Amino acid sequence: MANKFYSGFVSLVGRPNVGKSTLMNCLIGEKIAIISNKPQTTRNKITSILTKDDFQCVFLDTPGIHKAKHKLGEFMVRSAENTFNEVDLVLMLVEPLTEAHPLDRYVIERLEKVKTPVVLVINKIDTIEKDKLLEVIAHYSSLYPFAQVVPVSAMKGENTEQLLSVIKSYLPEGPQYFPADMVTDQPERQIAAEIIREKALYVLQDEIPHGIAVEIMSMKQRPQKDMVDVEATIYCERDSHKGIIIGKGGNMLKKIGSMARKDIERLLGSPIYLQLWVKVKKDWRDNDFLLKNFGYDKKKL
Repeated sequence: MANKFYSGFVSLVGRPNVGKSTLMNCLIGEKIAIISNKPQTTRNKITSILTKDDFQCVFLDTPGIHKAKHKLGEFMVRSAENTFNEVDLVLMLVEPLTEAHPLDRYVIERLEKVKTPVVLVINKIDTIEKDKLLEVIAHYSSLYPFAQVVPVSAMKGENTEQLLSVIKSYLPEGPQYFPADMVTDQPERQIAAEIIREKALYVLQDEIPHGIAVEIMSMKQRPQKDMVDVEATIYCERDSHKGIIIGKGGNMLKKIGSMARKDIERLLGSPIYLQLWVKVKKDWRDNDFLLKNFGYDKKKL
């Protein structure tokens, strides 16, 4: 008799910057989602797949839930909330606070009508004393009837095997939806654009706000050569931001390109020649046409 196989969908939700992308990358064992210390780094639902001998888990890393200030923000929040009832399990990530952040409470309000079981994942436990952890668990448990509570450190990989065991217990018997060696359903062009955006956020730090988007204009294999030519445009909202992104003598743009090239070469498995441009698209975060163009399509929600 064949062994049982379990498969299902798990959504990672929470306020911005609690470590959802770091946790997903840790569970998958590969870098799928971009990471930044800035909130709202993840803008789209990112699907990644973990396949083991007896189960397959499809994770949806959702944008941080926040009070939206523009159309991009509305897209991000709707993108996250739409997963609540589509999945077999919701993981709500929080930091180890003895008093819930106002946005944690906002997320919990959004979960109140959800019928899907919700497991509370307390991340960053390496930043708190162990005796304080019980206080954190008691506080969050008083706010919502979580199915289970699992403390982890995504950065250090602490207790993630226990979390996987809990996740597996909620997966129904089912088929293997994706090939065993597939770790994401994102197209290479989209991942490459996100890599460039991650490096820009890292290099620029607090010099410009989050108002940048990246579009891959072309990605072509060079004829009869082990080389891929990649052309990409970084869009910003103001002329003053363009100068900051390019930098003195083009030094910032070169730095972004140099860092991004290494990750994109790993992604594609071959050397690349990367060309970057910077263009101003005023108020693109409130422009439906441009949002769709950059991959934030409301019709896909």
